[in-house]
Amino acid sequence: MNLPNLISLARLLAVPVVVWLLLADQLEMAFWLFVAAGASDAFDGFIAKRFDMATRVGRYLDPLADKALLVSTYIALGRIGELPDWLVILVVSRDLLIVGGFMLSYTLSHRFSPQPATISKINTALQMVLAAVVLGEVALVMPLGELPTVMIVCVAATTVASGTNYLIQWTRGVAQQEEVR
Repeated sequence: MNLPNLISLARLLAVPVVVWLLLADQLEMAFWLFVAAGASDAFDGFIAKRFDMATRVGRYLDPLADKALLVSTYIALGRIGELPDWLVILVVSRDLLIVGGFMLSYTLSHRFSPQPATISKINTALQMVLAAVVLGEVALVMPLGELPTVMIVCVAATTVASGTNYLIQWTRGVAQQEEVR
């Protein structure tokens, strides 16, 4: 296993610790661990591309670690009342749509390898930043005014756009496979 994959694995292993810290009201430690995990996403991608270390395992492990970190953190932030329930449901539903579509395609022997669109990359970045902003505001007692509210709207909009994009990709892929048969 190469360095970028080890970094992704470390991010995945940090997920239960972040959630536990959030639920145990250890918000400052949760904030710093979340920020480190979020930064590791950019770092492992940079290393993989810069040093030609991208692997098949990494293509699956990196987004899995991102989804686990974001979904778990959003659920925990919703649970402690720091994110609105509707946003948590929207973010979780989008990721379930993506994972469910992938699993269904695999089960039906359809080759479905969705390519992350720019909107999906923006969405992931905004989700990470929103979680860090909310955690920073409560953990470090940094009043941020309307920034979290504006970010919630941006995350909601990009989540819907990204989910729609994946649904369209999946539908087209399935339709093409059905035409071949």
